Amino acid sequence: MKSILIIGLGRFGTYMAKKFTELGNHVMVLDTDEEKVNEILPYVTSAQIGDATKTAVLDGLGIDNFDLCAVCMGENFQGSLEATSLLKEGGAKYVLSRASTEIQAKFLMRNGADEVIFPEKQTAERLAVRYSANNVFDYIQLTPEYAIYEIPTPPSWAGKTIRDKGVRAKYNVNILGTKRAGTLVPNPPPDYVFAAGERIIVMCRKDDIEKLTH
Repeated sequence: MKSILIIGLGRFGTYMAKKFTELGNHVMVLDTDEEKVNEILPYVTSAQIGDATKTAVLDGLGIDNFDLCAVCMGENFQGSLEATSLLKEGGAKYVLSRASTEIQAKFLMRNGADEVIFPEKQTAERLAVRYSANNVFDYIQLTPEYAIYEIPTPPSWAGKTIRDKGVRAKYNVNILGTKRAGTLVPNPPPDYVFAAGERIIVMCRKDDIEKLTH
């Protein structure tokens, strides 16, 4: 369980606050819009009306007590920049800031952000990969070269074990788990027998996934 501060209640900030709460974390949200604060109050630990670009407001929150401070003021870059800087100056342990462009990201990093995310860009890239490739149910990029994919088990693998198929040596992939009827089997052993219709979760180079999806 972690203590999270979410600044900015646009769609992204709202979704993030609710999800963090669902995962069992203590979540405080801060926004200047009273209506938005009141709407999210039932879904978070606490909510406060305030301007994150004001030092006095942030000082009153006890910034150094949060494990993560997320600046989600996507449409107000100047405010996002100021809030990021003030959070770091106020002793924030880890500041996650949202950006829309690479230039914004550079400024945010220079002003104290520990990490910058591009929600729209990352979602677009994930969907593009998913729908460009054959039989990819889900995709998570790890590095420019490596990713995690959820794909159907090749029909020829049914009734065979991981060892039988020589998965790592032949296909250059690591099987992280399998899914049968929605049930996840993590880290299956070498003698795991594949079933027709199940899905596998693999980590590999992007070039190697083609061997399994065509």
